[in-house]
Amino acid sequence: MDFELSEDQRAIAEMADSLFTDHCDDDALRQWDSSGEAMMADLWGLCVETGLHALAIPEQAGGSDLGITELMLVLQAQGRSLGQVPLWRHQLAAATLAHFALGEAAGWAARAASAEVLLTLSIEARASACGIDLHARPCEGGWVLDGKVAALAFGQQAQAALVLAEAEGQPRLVLIDLSATQVRRVPGVLTHGEPVAEIEIEGLRISAEQLLPGPALDWLEPRVQAALAALQLGVSEAHIRRTVAYVSEREQFDRPIGSFQAVQMRMADAHIDLEALRSALWQLCYRLDAGLAAPCEALATAWLACEAGHRIGHSAQHVHGGIGVDLTYPIHRFLYWSRALGLALGGSAACLERLGDWLGDNDKLGWKYDLEEHQAL
Repeated sequence: MDFELSEDQRAIAEMADSLFTDHCDDDALRQWDSSGEAMMADLWGLCVETGLHALAIPEQAGGSDLGITELMLVLQAQGRSLGQVPLWRHQLAAATLAHFALGEAAGWAARAASAEVLLTLSIEARASACGIDLHARPCEGGWVLDGKVAALAFGQQAQAALVLAEAEGQPRLVLIDLSATQVRRVPGVLTHGEPVAEIEIEGLRISAEQLLPGPALDWLEPRVQAALAALQLGVSEAHIRRTVAYVSEREQFDRPIGSFQAVQMRMADAHIDLEALRSALWQLCYRLDAGLAAPCEALATAWLACEAGHRIGHSAQHVHGGIGVDLTYPIHRFLYWSRALGLALGGSAACLERLGDWLGDNDKLGWKYDLEEHQAL
C-alpha cells in the first residue's frame, strides 16, 4: 500500500485541521456546552463555505466528487477537535441518493450539495437488538410507513433523512421528508452533545422512488463504518496526545508519572491500538475508492474502532486518576465521544459476530486483497 497523500489530499487535511483547531479549542467547547445550542452553527457555516460539506457528493449532484480517503482526513480532524457538525451524515446521505435515487428523491442530493437543505441518515437499527422498528407496506403508487426511528442524529435540524425500514421482510433505505405532517419529532441530546430526535411516523405515504433499491444499503454501510472509524481515529489520537502531555507533567514521588514503567506500557498499548486501527481504516478507504468489495474489511475496521476507542479511553481515564472525572477538565469529552462512536458502530461484540458469520460463509484469505480468491461476491 502507498500511504503517501497527494498534494490535494494534504491541502484538504491541513485546511480541515486548521478550521477545527481554530474553532474548537477547550474554551470554545466549554462555551458551547453551556450555550444550549443543538449544533455548532457557525462551524457548519464555515464547512459549507470551504466545501467540506460536499467532498464525497458526486459531481453530477454539484459536489466535489472526491473519495472516502479525503472524507476520512476531514473526519480525523473533526474527531481530534470534537466539532459537533453533521459532516459525514449529510454528504453520505446525499451521495447515496445521487447514486441510487430516481425522480424527485434524487433532487435532494443537489440541494444538499448547495447547502440548501441539511440531510441526515441512520442505519444503527441494523445492529439494534430490537431490530428495525420502521415498516413499509406497499400501496398504489408507492409505500406507507409506520413505526419509529430511535435517536436520529440531527433529526430536529435536518429537512430530510435516509433511514432503515423493513419492506417485504428486507432492510431497505428510505428517504423521509421530516417536515411531513405524519412525522413527529421528539428532540433530545446524547451524552457527548450530539443532538438527536426520536422520529415517530404514522401512515406516511411515500413515492416508489423514496424507497431505494437493495444495493444502496450494501453500498452505504461500509462507508458509514469508515466514517465512524475515521472519527474514532481522530478522537483517540487527541485522547492519547493529551494523556501523554498530562503524564509528562504530573508528578508523584518527585518524578513524572510518565516515567513509571506501568504507565509507559499502558500508553504503548494504546498507541498500538491506534496504529492498528489506522492501518485497517486506510485499507478500507483504499478499497472503497477503488470500487472493490469490502464487507469483511469494513466489519474488521468497525471492530477495531470499537476496541481501540474503549481501551484507549479506559487507559486515558485510568492514568488521569481522579482529575479525569472532573467535568471542568476536558478529557471526559473524548471518553464520551469514544463511547458514542462505539455504540453507533453497533459495539464490538455485534461487529465480531457479523464478521464471524461472513467468514463462515466465505472461504477467503482475509486481508490479502490482491489475491483473486479474496474477492467477495
